Amino acid sequence: MFRILEGKYQPLAPLRVFYSRVVQGFLLTLIVIAFSLSLGTVGYHYFGDLPWLDALLNASMILTGMGPTDAMKTNEGKLFAVFYCLYSGIAFLSLIAILMTPIYHRFLHRFNLDEEGKPYLPPRIEPPPMTTDM
Repeated sequence: MFRILEGKYQPLAPLRVFYSRVVQGFLLTLIVIAFSLSLGTVGYHYFGDLPWLDALLNASMILTGMGPTDAMKTNEGKLFAVFYCLYSGIAFLSLIAILMTPIYHRFLHRFNLDEEGKPYLPPRIEPPPMTTDM
């Protein structure tokens, strides 16, 4: 989904490319959130024997890091809750990384440009001339 980010010695991408990357990250985040919320709702409904609305509430509370609202009574529900909590923590950190990558990259890339906005090219060091004196 993301285009390859520009390299260290390439010029800074135009603002429209940067905004496009931010929007792509946001859309990808929405897709992952919708998938995760659906997964949690279905899991809490079937494994935790919760009604659909309570299952949605539990899934959204776990996904946002607030904690469960209903105690799981079955072993299957408890196991699902354990794995869904672990998944939710990893998903949260991954989503933050997806959202922050274009912003952080642009900041670092802009930081490495010279005053005129051109990429910094390190000076070329010529090797010393070879002498044949012996």
